[in-house]
Amino acid sequence: MSSSNKKLTFGKRIESFKYAIEGMLHLIRQEPNVRIHIIAAIAAVICGWYLDINKNEWLVIIVCIGIVFTTEIINTAIENICDYISPTQHHKIKIIKDLAAAAVLVSAIMSVVVASCIFLPKLLAIL
Repeated sequence: MSSSNKKLTFGKRIESFKYAIEGMLHLIRQEPNVRIHIIAAIAAVICGWYLDINKNEWLVIIVCIGIVFTTEIINTAIENICDYISPTQHHKIKIIKDLAAAAVLVSAIMSVVVASCIFLPKLLAIL
């Protein structure tokens, strides 16, 4: 379908947001790791507030949180597609799923490193 046949009405935009929210709710309900990421994000926000981090540090923390959630969403989508395509185990599907999971792991580790660089000096100064 060409893009000229698609009309961007206000109702269609609202419908798109509804689908996105349904996806987020599915993610939260079905993926245990997402709950861990939510707890980590809340902890980062509480630490940021308590330690009175500056605007640039907030920006970096928010971007890290967004990257972790984005990679988790993409990972979940890839896993669901793989399960749909190949309900039985297949070597290539395993590799695809492992790579998608690795993306989440890398983003989570990098976020911990970034948070440590921001929070540890401030915590050590308090002690």
